[in-house]
Amino acid sequence: MASDSVLAGVELGGTKAIAVLARGREIIDRKKIETTTPSETLAGLRQHLDIWKAREGFAALGIASFGPISLNPGSPDHGCILTTPKPGWSGARVAEALTKDLHCPWRVDTDVNAAACAEWRWGAACGMTSVAYLTLGTGIGGGFVLDGKALHGALHPEIGHLRLRRAPGDPFEGTCPFHRDCIEGLISGPALQARFGAVAAEIPDDDPTWVFVQHDLVELIGAIALMVSPQAVLIGGGVGMGRPFLLAGAREQLVERLGNYLPHISSDTISGFVSNPAFGEDAGPMGAIALAQAALDDSRSQSSRRNSA
Repeated sequence: MASDSVLAGVELGGTKAIAVLARGREIIDRKKIETTTPSETLAGLRQHLDIWKAREGFAALGIASFGPISLNPGSPDHGCILTTPKPGWSGARVAEALTKDLHCPWRVDTDVNAAACAEWRWGAACGMTSVAYLTLGTGIGGGFVLDGKALHGALHPEIGHLRLRRAPGDPFEGTCPFHRDCIEGLISGPALQARFGAVAAEIPDDDPTWVFVQHDLVELIGAIALMVSPQAVLIGGGVGMGRPFLLAGAREQLVERLGNYLPHISSDTISGFVSNPAFGEDAGPMGAIALAQAALDDSRSQSSRRNSA
């Protein structure tokens, strides 16, 4: 018998995948595997889910996946990875592999939308009506929660592929196979390695090339602030949380670049507007749990409506 307080989640990332089991907001077990081929990765994750389902009997599952991914529940490709530069993953049936015969409510969303949901529900954006979550890592992703709901449209936000104003004098051509110098092609982990000619973690903070990276980050935050008007922008991912000076400089430059146009963004408020997520590296796994909680809440609501009809 499943306890309603026990939930399962999967964060499927570009380089690693994490399955978690939680009681309420507390993660009580986790398993991490490398993201390799779809068949190997999804089978490994499913193995852990099956063990937990038999042992603890979790009540719902949340899947927070890298994108692009189909999120239309009425589409035959719901929960499938769409065309992606990640070799072998285009068309991968993620949701089907992880949910078939589990017999519990489930929900799938992008990893960044899920992280935004977790921060809105329990973390740094608790009590707000709008929040943006950015991840700077293997890719550049952006998730948005508005009035408690993750933002979807024809697809889902793909802000990593915005092409923004370049820094004067920046010679880097970008690495995105689709757009070259979109924001993902400029400041994602692989892009930074191409820029510096070495793994970004090995590059000192005083390397002058970081000036260009910081410029691009400010352009992205500014575009989001003007377009979506969130109450906070949370910066996660290995690059976003691993280089504090990037965030500190971005705050200062954002205020200057916006030119006092947005009254809620000033030198007095910027530290609250741009910050790291409360859950840190667990924003993704907790996002998957937030999706599971939303799936369970929806299931209860539907059951209640049926019983009262």
